[in-house]
Amino acid sequence: MSDEQRPDAVWVFPEKKRKTGRIWLIVILSVAAVAIVAALLWFFLFHGDEDPAPTPTPTTSVTASPTPSPSESATTDPTEPPVPDPDLATFTTTVQPRLDDAVRGLDLVTQLEGDGAVQIVDSLQIDADWLSGTAAPSAIADNWSDVVSAYAARLSELRTAYENGSDATSALDAARTALTDVRTTAGL
Repeated sequence: MSDEQRPDAVWVFPEKKRKTGRIWLIVILSVAAVAIVAALLWFFLFHGDEDPAPTPTPTTSVTASPTPSPSESATTDPTEPPVPDPDLATFTTTVQPRLDDAVRGLDLVTQLEGDGAVQIVDSLQIDADWLSGTAAPSAIADNWSDVVSAYAARLSELRTAYENGSDATSALDAARTALTDVRTTAGL
């Protein structure tokens, strides 16, 4: 029995197929995706900020006066469009959230000291800057500018009092009074 030959066990593996076609497809699709993203970025970043080409302004023939009168130049100036005059109700709706926050902020600042109070007042000063830049109706525009400036000055005094650690009671009362004037002017 020992003379009989036994068959040897041989592992047979199938031949590996080359996957170069898949690899090239992945590479090509990746390059295409990168090119699309680069094109979009280039379009949005570099072409989005360009100013349109200036259009030539029509020239008039020179007659008796070569320079326009002040009333003509004020009405034909293309660089500054006229700012629309908001109505009081729209203006009040626009500024009310910040003015309501100011009331809460001044109430909150009484419960804090030092850096916490200074941070609240800093936030109120940012809101006051925003209020001063808000276009008010022409009926209250002059008064609006004055009362917001006074309120901002009182906030500055209040911040200084908290920053120095001194008694802020009178500065807080002055800020509340100035805020009341702002709210009254805004129609609140």
